[in-house]
Amino acid sequence: MHILSPIAMFFSFLLLSCGSEPEPIHYGKDSCDHCRMTIMDPKFGAEIVTNKGKVYKFDDVNCLVRFMADGKVAEADVNQILVADFAKPETLMPVEAAFFVKSEEIRSPMASRVAAFSDTLLRAKQVKKWSGNPMNWPQVKAEFE
Repeated sequence: MHILSPIAMFFSFLLLSCGSEPEPIHYGKDSCDHCRMTIMDPKFGAEIVTNKGKVYKFDDVNCLVRFMADGKVAEADVNQILVADFAKPETLMPVEAAFFVKSEEIRSPMASRVAAFSDTLLRAKQVKKWSGNPMNWPQVKAEFE
């Protein structure tokens, strides 16, 4: 019985450490997995979390889309795709819940000119302010594939 307890604890630890949860982006330290630049602007950024728990980080939504289009992660292996909320810097949200806007006035790190918002009213204000175009996730993906 004494031998099984440490073994059971070891396997429990392994199962717990193999989660597929997002990680915070460490702005100024983490590098984009597509372009290799340091991720600097907390209003932007994105992550892919695989089913096995591997996290890929990006400085701009176009780097994320191009990384996926290059086949570096199969879509079937993706557990979550998250983007930074422009209005709440350093806050990640699922792309399915995000409201996007594209405008020439948005100064994103890799010139996607796309910002994501968790609130449709905030996005509507920014669309007017920036003379932007509202977008959803499939439209953003199509823009950069």
